[in-house]
Amino acid sequence: MKNKTTMSRESKRKLNGIYSMAIASIFSIVVFAYLPKVSGDVTYSFVLDKEWVLIQQWVIDSRVGAYGFSALSVLFTALAYYLFRKGKKHGIAIFGFSIGFFMAFLCWASAGDFVPFTGLLQGGLILAVPLIYGSLAGLVCERSGVINIAIEGQLLGSAFVAGVVGSLLQNAWYGLLVAPFAGALISVLLAVFAIKYRIDQVILGFVINVLVIGLTSFAAQRFLREDSEKWNESPILQPINIPILYKLPIIGPMFFSQTIIIYLLYVIIIVTQIALFKSKWGLRMRSVGELPVAAESVGIDVNKVRFRNVIIAGAIAGFGGAYFTVGSVGAFSREMTAGMGFIALAALIFGRWTPLGALSAALVFGFADQLRSVLSIAGTPIPSAFMMMVPYIATIIAVSGFVGRVRAPAADGIPYQRGGSH
Repeated sequence: MKNKTTMSRESKRKLNGIYSMAIASIFSIVVFAYLPKVSGDVTYSFVLDKEWVLIQQWVIDSRVGAYGFSALSVLFTALAYYLFRKGKKHGIAIFGFSIGFFMAFLCWASAGDFVPFTGLLQGGLILAVPLIYGSLAGLVCERSGVINIAIEGQLLGSAFVAGVVGSLLQNAWYGLLVAPFAGALISVLLAVFAIKYRIDQVILGFVINVLVIGLTSFAAQRFLREDSEKWNESPILQPINIPILYKLPIIGPMFFSQTIIIYLLYVIIIVTQIALFKSKWGLRMRSVGELPVAAESVGIDVNKVRFRNVIIAGAIAGFGGAYFTVGSVGAFSREMTAGMGFIALAALIFGRWTPLGALSAALVFGFADQLRSVLSIAGTPIPSAFMMMVPYIATIIAVSGFVGRVRAPAADGIPYQRGGSH
């Protein structure tokens, strides 16, 4: 009876999602296509640098494009409903609907303007990099049963250390090398107080964030500002072109003409996805995060596994922190992470505590931020202040549970003491 109830709730959730898609499709037809009285040509550019040219530009009337892509979203909504009725997965239909709705919006928002489409995609990936690293750090912690609110501090602290080391040695690679150690060092605080002393993990995470913000702000005021040439002017990592692949249209500049930080990200995502579900390390991680008593009964040292994984998570976040300094601007500024750690935590929830899910959610956040920049230049009718709010609105939606029923690991945030008592 319980299984049937659970299944019916899941089915209801999926059906509500399809109804939401239908409402969004109607909204797209009315607002993006029908209501605008003035239309204009939208020019999409698909060539960014030296990649092979498949199509140089695409010019389309904004209203025609909005109607066409809205119809596409309706089509995929119908397909989603059909697959749902057949009891089949409809992820591809959701993806198609998302493309149709987004392109209809883009046609409406960019009427009469020029849109560098490949640059939009590339910029979205770049802005998502620290979010992806942060969400993976949160995943490794929370799958092990430790809540990681300190992602913001891990990103900020490692950004500071990477920038200072890169500046002192005038070598961005050294900055990148020390960044994961800085993130891991901050994670030691989290591990010691959360696991050994069983401090409330949510409060502890906020305390660590405040501590790191205070220390880096003081150091920035005391050293970086007074002698910035010595302490705060690091070289930055340069893009590395992967032979042949970087010339592929659209995806070449987006994925294969990037810095080492992004190439490392590809490796970490793949390794985490495989290791989490296919390795002994991943099995132990999931077991201590779900049912630590059972894990201990088969000889697993629960707190040792948790401690080790929290340190690994900090190292992963360290690479994300390095992006802010040696990966982009070469200089550290106070609170430059600007809440990225909390958005990364929201991406983790959106992604339902899976590596690929967190990746997808982080890309959505990064892409929304890049879209704001592009549309503000193009002169969109949407107020720029509202566009700046989009990533944070999405964060609130994620943590509120509005995206649907999500379940954290059962033992997440619950301290464990040997012998089975909490």
